[in-house]
Amino acid sequence: MHLNVINIGMLSLLLPVLSVSANENTTDLDSTESIEKITVMGRAQTFYRESSTSVGAKVETDIMDLPQSVQVLNEQLIVDQAAREITDLYRSIAGVSTYSYSGVTFRGFRDDSNVFYDGVRGDPFSGFGVPQLFNIERVEVLKGPAAALYGGGEPGGMINYVSKKPSFVQDTEVTLTTGDNDRMGGSIDSKGGLTDSIAYRLGGFYEQKDSFRNNADSENTELTSGLLFQLDDDTTLTTTIDYIKQDLGGNRLRGVPVDDDGNFLVDPSYNANEKSDYQNLEATILQADLQHHFSDELSVNTTVRYLDNERVQGYHESQSWVDVNGDGEANIDDKTIKREYRKQYRANQEVSVTSDFVYRLDTGIEQTLLFGADYHHVNSDYDYWRARYEADGVANLNIFDLNYGETDPSTYNLQDQDRDGTKTERAGLYVQDQISLSEKWLLLVGLRYDHFNDFDKETGFEFSDNHVSPRGGIVYKYSTDTSFYVNYAESFNPTSLGDQETASEDSSLEPEMGEQVELGIKNQWFNGSMMTTLAVYQINKKDVAMNNPADTGNDDGIPALVSLGEVESKGLEFTLVGDITPNWTVMANYAYNDTRVTQGDIGDTYADGSKFVNAPRHQAGLWTRYDIDSLNSAIALGADYVSEQMSADAQRVKPYTVFDMSWTTTWQDTQFQLNVKNLFDKEYAVSGFSERNGHFPGAPREVVLQVSHHF
Repeated sequence: MHLNVINIGMLSLLLPVLSVSANENTTDLDSTESIEKITVMGRAQTFYRESSTSVGAKVETDIMDLPQSVQVLNEQLIVDQAAREITDLYRSIAGVSTYSYSGVTFRGFRDDSNVFYDGVRGDPFSGFGVPQLFNIERVEVLKGPAAALYGGGEPGGMINYVSKKPSFVQDTEVTLTTGDNDRMGGSIDSKGGLTDSIAYRLGGFYEQKDSFRNNADSENTELTSGLLFQLDDDTTLTTTIDYIKQDLGGNRLRGVPVDDDGNFLVDPSYNANEKSDYQNLEATILQADLQHHFSDELSVNTTVRYLDNERVQGYHESQSWVDVNGDGEANIDDKTIKREYRKQYRANQEVSVTSDFVYRLDTGIEQTLLFGADYHHVNSDYDYWRARYEADGVANLNIFDLNYGETDPSTYNLQDQDRDGTKTERAGLYVQDQISLSEKWLLLVGLRYDHFNDFDKETGFEFSDNHVSPRGGIVYKYSTDTSFYVNYAESFNPTSLGDQETASEDSSLEPEMGEQVELGIKNQWFNGSMMTTLAVYQINKKDVAMNNPADTGNDDGIPALVSLGEVESKGLEFTLVGDITPNWTVMANYAYNDTRVTQGDIGDTYADGSKFVNAPRHQAGLWTRYDIDSLNSAIALGADYVSEQMSADAQRVKPYTVFDMSWTTTWQDTQFQLNVKNLFDKEYAVSGFSERNGHFPGAPREVVLQVSHHF
């Protein structure tokens, strides 16, 4: 692939360094302070409770002082839950649920693309991959609109993955993993100081496993390295190189057929894919982060990121029933489905640049001013071939008497769908002010200007627009342990390029707009070792593109699409995290959400006024750990409850509750950990799809054993 000028400059900066992880100022002093904090504060800091985050303001801020709901899932929680993928953590995030195997729902809204790493836009797993967690130190979740800081996206929320960093504290950890479904893998993670001013990190991860789904397996590899340079007392440079390889056999996975009440019609192991189906992803990420303090009051942080990923896949897709018995109706009585075969190639080259200036001043009123700008460019290539049904050589599939292996993709009559790709550009300028009006009153205000440009390389169609996104919030600190807050925030999401091209002859489509009002209360308990957050919100999304009921289909000047759709999301979220006793820690959450179409018939739903697809009304999650000091061990229990949902074709997705547990024992510098997921082997569906593609089944009981040793 070719590299543009910016990319070449980035490569020249990074390659000589061979490095990895960025974004925090790490020094000997910082490391020492971190160790001291662990000693003094104890388990509240070393386990699940995080007291501050930068995701809500782009400046490290006490969570109690943020007028918005946030959650931080740290490395200890990731390890305790034996989480490999982001989907393993959804139970711990209030208001977040699974949409599909790689999709996610925030506060009722599906959003697969609003993903950030180290505060920078760009997802190396984009295109139906599932984000892996080996290189992730913590997961930060900002609830509600994030446009005032991060630009376009859905109004439900966003996820920021914070990567692991080089450190001057020497440590090497080796982990071996085994388990059900022929799981086998291992990792190594090493960090330390090379000199008084240079720290490093090297890491490698590999894991393979079969699936409970027919003809499916996975193989994940990640290699990472990094160097941190303490250039002087005021300047640090961190550079990164990450390589990701993901081979998924039998993908893309679809669902299992169900009846209208949500009962599986066949065993949940069913899969329309053949053994030869695949999805392979390779990605390389290069990143450089420069931090400089001009003075005690003024600092700057600039991150440059280059991402190159390629994805190839070939898979069989379920279509309609086949009238095998000749009764004139094609339905489940025929037991047989048509399939089409899709072969696709996707590749992205992405360049992101983000620069934030922070100015702190105290003129009687303390203020933290943020001035920032970011740029994101994506050059996407896309090729797509398709063979349909028996006419093109694709054999039908009897879902009750599976006849795998009777078809050969090399013999199919593949038709080129004449796709090419797109170019997109996003640029933003933003300003934010955090003001301490008094000891009790805090104010946050922000404003962002965005310009976006989309270009279809196949047709030459181009569309540009801009948008301004405000944000404001007030915190009232009733006491050091209690904060009340209220916020108003807006979101915007550019209408898809395809819809803009459809509407272009008659008119352009406005970006989808979201407005949120949120009220909440945050409390600290037990001398700060535990924190609770209670938030209520209402989100109104408008200007959603929909088919124009007045359109006749004739060349009469009436637009085929109009920005008239509206959606309302109302809900409540409660989270609890921290230590109840010195030996007992807990993370729990509950979410209520009601998301409905209030105007128009929007594609994400099945009827006007109905609930959104895969937007459960009730969710609850629990993970609790108790340390048994006399045995150098810990036992943990987890539960995940999701209420009834609806698929895109109005088929019921039944509610479910799944329980997990783990046992951890430490001997000298070696830790043994046994996790049992879906303890009672519950059969369930995590979400729904379409009638022809069914529901996505949850995994049956699975046992995972890990052994980790520190050198």
